[in-house]
Amino acid sequence: MACSNSVLQRIDVYTARTTGGWQDIHMPSHNDRNMTGHSPLGAATMRKRLRDNSLSLVMFSLFGLCLLGHSLAGYAAYRDDQQAHRQPPIHYTAYVTSSHFWASVFENWESEFLQMAAYVLATVFCFQRGSAESKDPDAYEEVDADPRQHQHEPQAPGPVRKGGLALTLYAHSLSTAFAVLFVVSLLGHAASGTRQYNAEQHLHGQAPVSMRQYLGTARFWFESFQNWQSEFLAVGSVVVLSIWLRERGSPESKPVHRAHTETGR
Repeated sequence: MACSNSVLQRIDVYTARTTGGWQDIHMPSHNDRNMTGHSPLGAATMRKRLRDNSLSLVMFSLFGLCLLGHSLAGYAAYRDDQQAHRQPPIHYTAYVTSSHFWASVFENWESEFLQMAAYVLATVFCFQRGSAESKDPDAYEEVDADPRQHQHEPQAPGPVRKGGLALTLYAHSLSTAFAVLFVVSLLGHAASGTRQYNAEQHLHGQAPVSMRQYLGTARFWFESFQNWQSEFLAVGSVVVLSIWLRERGSPESKPVHRAHTETGR
């Protein structure tokens, strides 16, 4: 029996049972479009995705903007230094691929990933009573549960269901990832810093050094420690300040009504 195209393409209404009796409910079709040409369902899905990922989107957007600002300010400072030494200016595109720029980028990334790796590991074994950033030293925490007891749960991650070495690696994957990122950033800082250091050595008529030799210079460790100390200060401040201070709506804070002596979120 032949069906019309309108029947094949859409169902305008169907009858549904509700608490108030029978009523007609309109079903969205491919012909239902708003003024921009997008279906309401597609727009709602996009809004949900943006909402569900808004924290990472905001953070990485701020990262991109700050990295751009870093490169523009660094380029201006580098041009001033070049003029002071009567060196020919370079284009912006050349600067963002230079060792001067990447040495400063990597030395900051290095400190950030060291901070996060150390913090993730420290919160496994250390406590701060009253802090929102700490486990409760007197109570059992779900993060300490043996994942092998959840191997047969269908919603458990693949490594948990598989068990063995895969589970062991997965159980420490967060600190491992930050540690690897720290090492990569440290090597990037060392490599870029060596190139920049040797460029300055050349200007002053001095011999170049290897990356291993640069790692032994006071300059490398000055650049590293000046960033490391600020990162640990910031983390320590969050741990201590969250004992007494609150931020309503933030998962990094205890509920506003909670007592100062209560630990965790």
